[in-house]
Amino acid sequence: MRTEYVSGTGHDPFMNLATEEYLMEHVDEDTCILYLWQNRQTVVIGRNQNCFSECNVSELERDGGHLARRLSGGGAVYHDLGNLNFTFLMHSRHYDLDRQLNVILKAVSAAGIKAEKSGRNDITADGRKFSGNAFYHRNGRSCHHGTLLIDVDGERVARYLNVPEDKLKAKGVKSVRSRITNLKEHAPALTIESMMRNLRDAFAEEYDARPDVLSVGERDAKQLMALYRKYASADWRYGQTMEFGVEMADRFAWGGVDIRLKVNNGLIADAVIFSDAMDADLIAGLPEYLKGVRASAPEMSDALGSLAGRGQTDAGGSTPNTAIIEDIRKMILERRL
Repeated sequence: MRTEYVSGTGHDPFMNLATEEYLMEHVDEDTCILYLWQNRQTVVIGRNQNCFSECNVSELERDGGHLARRLSGGGAVYHDLGNLNFTFLMHSRHYDLDRQLNVILKAVSAAGIKAEKSGRNDITADGRKFSGNAFYHRNGRSCHHGTLLIDVDGERVARYLNVPEDKLKAKGVKSVRSRITNLKEHAPALTIESMMRNLRDAFAEEYDARPDVLSVGERDAKQLMALYRKYASADWRYGQTMEFGVEMADRFAWGGVDIRLKVNNGLIADAVIFSDAMDADLIAGLPEYLKGVRASAPEMSDALGSLAGRGQTDAGGSTPNTAIIEDIRKMILERRL
């Protein structure tokens, strides 16, 4: 397999996310791209999350920071220049989560730090998280991206992120700051530049190919700017707003879900579903199955029943997303509308 390496050229989250999507759309067959990039003072939320529930948006923006939304599912993360982001991009038939994670684990090991994969999408050192991962698949191409906390401002993480109490309890911690760790705590000499070198070396070793250095040049400017406008737009970043008459929420092993319905004359006129589930496409498609359905628990449950098993497997490739649908159906039935 050919390998290519791309280094981000700036710290604008909207351009960095646009570049990521552009690379995903244009990655060649039998090629794996490693893209390394950084954002300045940014909260990035998952595709289906409610930004106002996940982030102190007004405080972030008052401090000159940015709210961004990515294509993949999962939860909210804080980026600053003490954080290094990585993305693997390839055709889906070459997607191999274990192999991609091996690149990260080898790079961290080269810095003298022992790390391991934990839970549905975390990488930890001494039981504390320094990397969160998320995944996206579209049109036969795949994206696996994540964070590496090297010297992130933990005070700002706590200030800007609203982590649900039930999520913290599930992790057995009292606060988001106590759950995370910077890699510099384990290897004080580590820098962003040295970790970038480690990642490039580990990438070459894992795929047995020294990567070609790829640049996204002027010829790509028109497509990049179209993607940039999407990521920078208020509609994309803040999401849909409406008056909700019915709300229900719960948390499961695969993540949290928050369903909000607008009901007219007993029928569901509109629906929004917020979630940090890893299968972004599955969650994004659920509202269409509820619109026009009578707002009763049995009929809503039946409307979602036909979806069971249609989604992707989760990040580990083992849990069928039938479980997501069945948990949501059970929640709806217990709510007894």
